[in-house]
Amino acid sequence: MDISNIATNDYIEVESEERLGKVRSIFEDKNPKGIIVTEAGQYDGVITERQLIGSHIEDDTRVAALTKPAPKVDRTEDVRDTARMLVEGGTKIAPVFEAGELWGIVSEDAILEAVLENLDALTVGQIYTENVVTIEEDDNMGTVINRLREHGISRLPVVDEDGFLTGVVTVHDIVDFVVRDISKTTRGDRRGEVERMLDLPVYDAMSSPVETVTVDASVEDAVETMLDNDYSGLVVTPAGDDRVVGGILTKTDVLRALSYTEEDRMDVQITNVELLDTLSRQEVVERIEQVASKYGDMRVHHAHVRLHKHKEKLRGTPLIMCQLRLRTNKGQMAGTGEGYGADNAFYMALDLLERNVLEEKGIERDEEYKGQLLRKLNEL
Repeated sequence: MDISNIATNDYIEVESEERLGKVRSIFEDKNPKGIIVTEAGQYDGVITERQLIGSHIEDDTRVAALTKPAPKVDRTEDVRDTARMLVEGGTKIAPVFEAGELWGIVSEDAILEAVLENLDALTVGQIYTENVVTIEEDDNMGTVINRLREHGISRLPVVDEDGFLTGVVTVHDIVDFVVRDISKTTRGDRRGEVERMLDLPVYDAMSSPVETVTVDASVEDAVETMLDNDYSGLVVTPAGDDRVVGGILTKTDVLRALSYTEEDRMDVQITNVELLDTLSRQEVVERIEQVASKYGDMRVHHAHVRLHKHKEKLRGTPLIMCQLRLRTNKGQMAGTGEGYGADNAFYMALDLLERNVLEEKGIERDEEYKGQLLRKLNEL
C-alpha cells in the first residue's frame, strides 16, 4: 500500500519570517499535528507543538529559529517506509512531494487509520514502552516542563503519594499554559507572571480521569481509542488494576511496530536521520548487523542510533555525537562516539560498541569455562 490515497493537500503553512507568537496562536486555536514552514514560497521544514514546549524563545522571534527538517515523502511512497521515516524524523507529519514540488502532507493519524484493521493481531503488551517517567501531583509545572524537555516525551502520567495513577499531563494540555499571551503587561510583570505559573502544582493542569488500556488489549482497539479521542498515547495498566502505571503506548510505538514486521530484518531506528551525510541508512544497518554477528548467541531485538549536532565546526563540518544502543537477548549494549561529520561519529561509536559486545561475549565464555571447571572439580 502506498500513501497516494491518504496524503492530503489540506495543511497549514507559515513563512519562516513569521513571528512565533502567530504559530503559538495557531496551535491553540486549530490544534494541527504540525505546521509546514516555507521560505520565499519554498518548503523549509516543519514546526511542532513539542518544539514550542522545549523553547524559552520569545513570541517576537522568527519561526526560522525553531524550524526543523522533516523527511520528504514521495506521493506514492510505501506506507511502511513512510511510518519508519516519521518515527526516525521524530515528527507527526511529513511533507509530500510530487514531481519535485510540495503537494501536501501525510500524518501519523492518516497512516494509522489506513492500517487499523491490520493491527488486531498485535497486543499492547508486545509493543508498549515499559520504562515510564511519571510526575507527582504536588510537583510544580516548572518540573513538568523540565521533565518533558529532558526526556523528549509528550506526556507524563501523574501519580499520588502512594504511586497510584490520578491523571496525565501532556504537551497539548500545557501548551497555552506555557505560551499564553501576556502582552498587555510590562516585561517585568510578564516575568513575574511566568514564574508564578511555573510554581502551580501539576494537579491544576492535569487531565483526569485517565484513559487507560491493559497489556492484553489489542493494538487495534487501543489505536481506535486514540484516534476517536485525539489522544497521542494511552497509559498502560496491568489487567485488573487501572491504578497502577505499567507503561505507555503511543502512536509512535505503533508506527515503529508497523515499520518492522519482517523477522529477518533488524529493527533499527535512527533519530535525526537528516544528519547522515555520506553514510546511507542501509550501510548503518549492515555495519550494526556485522558487529552483532560477532556474538553468535546474541539476538538484537531493537537498535537505536541517535545523532546530535554540536555548534562546533571544523572547516565547515559540524561536530556530531553518535549514540548506539542495542536491546538484545543478552541485555543492553551501547557505544558512544564523537567526530566531525556523521560518518566519523558513527564509526567511533561503532568501534566502542564492538568492543563492548566482544567483552560481553568474553565474560559469558569465562562464566561457561568457570562452570565447566567447577563441574569437573566436583566429579573428582
